[in-house]
Amino acid sequence: MYWVWMIIVSLIAGVIFGPLARLVLPGKQNISLGWTILGGGIGAFIGGLIAYFLDIKETDGPDWLQYLIQIICAAIVVAFISSRNSRSKTAA
Repeated sequence: MYWVWMIIVSLIAGVIFGPLARLVLPGKQNISLGWTILGGGIGAFIGGLIAYFLDIKETDGPDWLQYLIQIICAAIVVAFISSRNSRSKTAA
């Protein structure tokens, strides 16, 4: 049940972490809002897995280290999607 909950929370977090990831990245990303949210959700999920395997414990307050890892992962995924999108437009 933990993994299902983590997927749902990651997709919801994609709404926040996707645009934050675009703010962190330099330059312009030519991707839609939907791809941004999906990339943020995938990055949040991967970052959550990394935090889980690094044994970063949940605290009573905000888990800033986990959020930072998730935003970094979201930025990497959004950058990857953006590069794939711009590469496919130049090939056409």
